Amino acid sequence: LDDNEIEDMVRQLDHRISRLEEVFHLQNVIKASGGKIFATSGKTADFQTTLKTCKKAGGSIAAPRNASENNAILHFVKAFKTYAYLGIRESLIPTKFQFLDGTPLSYTHWYLGQPAGRGEE
Repeated sequence: LDDNEIEDMVRQLDHRISRLEEVFHLQNVIKASGGKIFATSGKTADFQTTLKTCKKAGGSIAAPRNASENNAILHFVKAFKTYAYLGIRESLIPTKFQFLDGTPLSYTHWYLGQPAGRGEE
């Protein structure tokens, strides 16, 4: 293949991907933010099942790192009238939270009085 053929193939693939993204946006199952794509099946599951499903799809549980990403997650919470699991956990220090990989949170936007520390949040 020469450079022109490769460029043409890339344009065609980019166009097809863009069309698929538009369809998924219309179906309310994906939301893009900051170069990331947030997705949901809209199904309810426990945390471990959600973690496995995300991993199987080649992704991870959403963990907002800024207001835009938080809004993408909030979009699904409102659209499906449910909660969302986040890729965040309590650290060894009570009331201090971190990403699942252990790095400290760089962004939080908790509701007043949250997390309340009642059970698994």
